[in-house]
Amino acid sequence: MIALHTSSLHRYGLNRIFEFAKEANYDGIEIAVDKNDFDTQNAEYIKKLSEQHDLPVLALHAPENGSQKSVEHVISMAVFLECPVVVITPPKITDFSFTRWLKKEAPLLRRKKGIQIALINTGGETFLGFLPSRAMNNITDLKNFGMVAIDTSATAAKKTDLLRFYEHLKKLVVHVHLSNVRHHKDYSLPNEGVLPLESFIKKLKSNGYQGVFSIRVRPAELMEGDDDKVVKSLKKAKDFVDSYFN
Repeated sequence: MIALHTSSLHRYGLNRIFEFAKEANYDGIEIAVDKNDFDTQNAEYIKKLSEQHDLPVLALHAPENGSQKSVEHVISMAVFLECPVVVITPPKITDFSFTRWLKKEAPLLRRKKGIQIALINTGGETFLGFLPSRAMNNITDLKNFGMVAIDTSATAAKKTDLLRFYEHLKKLVVHVHLSNVRHHKDYSLPNEGVLPLESFIKKLKSNGYQGVFSIRVRPAELMEGDDDKVVKSLKKAKDFVDSYFN
């Protein structure tokens, strides 16, 4: 299944994003829950849009610099929306309490709520010039967390080989944020760039991947502001995935 990550068109309201996804024949939506956007935090409103456009919410992406409270809220939204996946960005390296809470509580919440709670890899940003800026962002910690979402652009930003990274984690991958790197710019459209996405998608298919491909790109890649070009770009991205996975 193919979803549109709402951050790809974050300058539009949620209703317009649902409209674009529907017109481009996407299977659903991934909501990027934003602390500064109340609509993305309102499960009742999101459910109304989902029903209106006949598009399920296939994933919720918790706020990037989250907390125990924000993750618990997103999980409660997922339960209400019958959304199968919650994606969590690794905590800041200095956020020790949140890191401890995630390691301890995520497995319990998965069982209690019946939801896949996945940790996503991030890029290679550093803190104080040499420490990784985020905790739980190496292969060992991702494995220990138990469920993984792969962000293809983030692997490139960390100078990690995508296919090798996937091989280490393939039994744990439940969700994918799909984008490419073109002209040294990450979060480009999947159908244009240097990452081996064709081989990656084929490997997922051969391994029986049951999760969602969420198209997460920079808004400029979708020609935001020109509705026809937005839909055309979204269709190209979807066709690319379909050509290698279906």
